[in-house]
Amino acid sequence: MFDKQLRNTGLKAYLRNKLQLNNLSTTRMIILMLPAAVFVSVVVAKAGIMGAAGILAIVVGLPVVYGIIAYPKFGIAALMVVSFLLSYLSSIFPSDQPTGVLLDAITYLLIFGFFVKKKYDDSWDYFKNPITYLVLTWLGYNFLEAVNPASPSILAWVYTVRTVGFIMLMYFVFLYQIQSIEYVRFLIKLWLFLCLLAAMSGFQQENIGLFGFEKAWYAADPLRLSFLFINGHLRKVAIFPDPVTFSYNMVVASAMCICFFMLDISKTKKIILGCLIPFYLLTMLYSGTRGAYVLLPGALALLAILKFNRKILFSVLTAGFMLVVVIFMPTSNATIKRFQSAFNPSADASFNVRAENQHKIKPYILSHPIGGGLGSVGIWGRRFAPNSMLAKFPPDSGYVRVAVEMGWIGLLLFCTLMFVILYTGINYYFLIKNPELKVYCLAMVLVLFIYNIGNYPQQAVVQYPSNILFYLAAALLNVTMRLDIAERKAKGDVRIA
Repeated sequence: MFDKQLRNTGLKAYLRNKLQLNNLSTTRMIILMLPAAVFVSVVVAKAGIMGAAGILAIVVGLPVVYGIIAYPKFGIAALMVVSFLLSYLSSIFPSDQPTGVLLDAITYLLIFGFFVKKKYDDSWDYFKNPITYLVLTWLGYNFLEAVNPASPSILAWVYTVRTVGFIMLMYFVFLYQIQSIEYVRFLIKLWLFLCLLAAMSGFQQENIGLFGFEKAWYAADPLRLSFLFINGHLRKVAIFPDPVTFSYNMVVASAMCICFFMLDISKTKKIILGCLIPFYLLTMLYSGTRGAYVLLPGALALLAILKFNRKILFSVLTAGFMLVVVIFMPTSNATIKRFQSAFNPSADASFNVRAENQHKIKPYILSHPIGGGLGSVGIWGRRFAPNSMLAKFPPDSGYVRVAVEMGWIGLLLFCTLMFVILYTGINYYFLIKNPELKVYCLAMVLVLFIYNIGNYPQQAVVQYPSNILFYLAAALLNVTMRLDIAERKAKGDVRIA
């Protein structure tokens, strides 16, 4: 009783009563808010938009930081949203602003929250699976590359491992923190919604026109503009950093929608899915990325193999017939012509140039079993070792980049990782009994298959959000299997150990 009286009459109660808005007069409220208003005005006047952003970061950032650490479901959703939108929003700010640090911060906070939670949970059963062991091996190999004697600069490794190595840690966060089918549903809906926003942005850029800041982004780099302006047509990037990421994610979203037709959902939802698929594929064409055009047929072929029945086979054959018609039909449309050229690569000059580059770099790969070092090619190679041979080499293919930077040993390990992920996912698909979880597992298998195919002609899993989505899909394979086992145990299935 005495403690209760203290709580009701103590300092906290006094402050709570005084700070209630209905207890403050207009004069007192002005006096209370005036110092804050003056402070904000001075900061904005002195530092401009960056000062305002700093104040906003303090007011909004601290609660968000707490939310990411304490509520990992919120943190994972925030990571997905920011990974999709950051590149687009960063084009509004000056180019020298390190906006990418925001994604790094969310990643580190999620990892920190993971270890905080594991402090009170000493069970590691979630991580005992083949994918985890290979991810750990691949992660360890990435860190060993820091001491690669052929590496021209340790700084190139530092900058590259941020988006290659640490992103792999998200696999463990996803695997541990996603613990219910309801949250799996939420993440998939969020995924498709963000892809819809991207598709709408691509449609706007193609058919309505570019916004002012979008035009400024294209014009800011003449080399980038020359790469994106082909045959009188400007390749669209939507909200992504490049047209490859845009197109690949549209194919991924289309494949997911095709799988979700198998769910026991309402007719209205199936109509929505049926409208989303052609919209995603239409906007994919605006990217002008030929490597993306073969991805959906490949995914449908795998779907026909895994889900072998009369309806699926008929649908895939019908889609294949329509594809053949589009490939061989005469047309004057530049977009369709570019689409048709993807199925005749030997006649494509850019494909032949890539093949020639790969032939030239082959002796280097064979003579350097651990490669030239992480970050030795691409933007970081040009920045930290501009005079090196590898800095001038255009890797194009994700597999070629791995072979050049990490050697044929790294390429063998990477291919093993991809094989184990796909093999495990396909195996889980046939083992899972829950129909909904089975479809989710199948969808993730197709997503991973698409990224793997796309990683040959382009670098499919190095840019945000594709690198995050890849490891999310890999984690969901294990999550769906784990949830299915838990459900069967709850129903008293004695066959589950």
